[in-house]
Amino acid sequence: MGVTAQLAETIAAIGSHDLPAEVSRRTVQAIADGIAVGLAGCAQAPIRLMAKHLRALGSKPKSSVWGLGFRASPVHAAYINAMATHVLDFEPMWSPPTHSVSPTVPVALALAEARGLNGAEVVAAVAKGMEIQGRMQYAGDQYEPEHLRFHPPGVAGVMGAVVSAAHLLKLDSMRLRHAFGIAASRCGSVLANVGTMTKSAHCGGAAAAGLDAALLAEIGFSGNVDVFEAHKGLVQTFYPDGFDAQRLLAYGRPWRVVDPGLAIKLFPSQYATHFAITAALALREQVGDPARLGEVRIISPVMQYVDRPQPATGLDGKFSLQYTAAAALLDGAVGIDTFSDERRLRADMQALLPRMRLTQDPAIAGEWRQMRVEIEADCTDGGRYSAVSHGPKGCWGQPPVSLEDHAIKLNDCLGRRLDARRSARLQAAIAALPRARKDAVARMLTIIREAQGAAASRPARRSNNVQPLRRRAASRRA
Repeated sequence: MGVTAQLAETIAAIGSHDLPAEVSRRTVQAIADGIAVGLAGCAQAPIRLMAKHLRALGSKPKSSVWGLGFRASPVHAAYINAMATHVLDFEPMWSPPTHSVSPTVPVALALAEARGLNGAEVVAAVAKGMEIQGRMQYAGDQYEPEHLRFHPPGVAGVMGAVVSAAHLLKLDSMRLRHAFGIAASRCGSVLANVGTMTKSAHCGGAAAAGLDAALLAEIGFSGNVDVFEAHKGLVQTFYPDGFDAQRLLAYGRPWRVVDPGLAIKLFPSQYATHFAITAALALREQVGDPARLGEVRIISPVMQYVDRPQPATGLDGKFSLQYTAAAALLDGAVGIDTFSDERRLRADMQALLPRMRLTQDPAIAGEWRQMRVEIEADCTDGGRYSAVSHGPKGCWGQPPVSLEDHAIKLNDCLGRRLDARRSARLQAAIAALPRARKDAVARMLTIIREAQGAAASRPARRSNNVQPLRRRAASRRA
């Protein structure tokens, strides 16, 4: 039996009652995070433009588009909602890197709403879809961001969406193999689009492509049933540097949502910048008044795609070590509003960015568990200060994100669309998903739809979610 056949049999055999309790708990946490950042993200310009585009194309209104006041087909709703979940770059990170939440949670909710499925099945669908993504990245040894050939959600995310949808559609192993084959021809994402609106469409496209592939397989459409191992198949095309099939076939042993686990993001930006932010926040505590800052020097691993000394927009700033460190030094916090164009173009930022010097040292590892970022600042009064970060809170090998810290993030994101009462109701409804009640998904989506009216009357709040999270970097005064 080939790799694809073995994998499909393993996946198809796992039901909602087979999930270990810790897998269910971690998956519910990921669902809560995904919905919160998705609701916070749905007002962003890329989401509104894609919603306008897909709405003009037309579809049967079966699934809710989060926060935007209309329903669409499950495929179109999953596309928009997955983009919204990713656009802030605030969803959980994984090791090896990929964004496993945005291609799965929107797919599971769109399909569950359209077909009246229960919460326990949604949790299982998300857990299974995240697992295949983690397994693919692990099998491909995709640990070093600088060495990636493609943006991972454009490949692993497509297959994650397939698996999530296949669970809810109850595809048997053969139809799942066809779905894999169909979806493989829809994979691909170019890293050059990082920093543009198109990056979030990688996750939206992955969700839509995987869901559509599963729906096609459900009605008998065919694809290569051995697509992982086939000549010029998925592995040869996207993982030419090596692929350990045994890591892939160890699906669920252990579940990667538990080991190594997801890293809950506390800053809405590319994950390497979190190291710079954490060091800069520690440095800010030493410096005090940012008006004292002269030249600031950053030392990082070689990561060319986050070397952006003058990001063109706030969105582009999410992928700039210089900008994110400067924002932390100037504001003492980094949140959603840090990446507005208004903040990017403010006079203090314009003045500091030319003094942010970045050196990328090939001797520093670029893998999350081993990397570090150092920052040193010279002050105009002669003082010199430095700090080093080996990772933000929640990174592998660092202190975990507490429930209290995560609640701060969830409340901040949801508070941009919902009042406190609705936010609490939504979080309670998400927590109740594993109990298998058929109305759990409907109750949750009813609250999400209430976000539309609430958002119209409530201005966006300035994020303050990082205030308790500053003291994670080791720092020293030189």
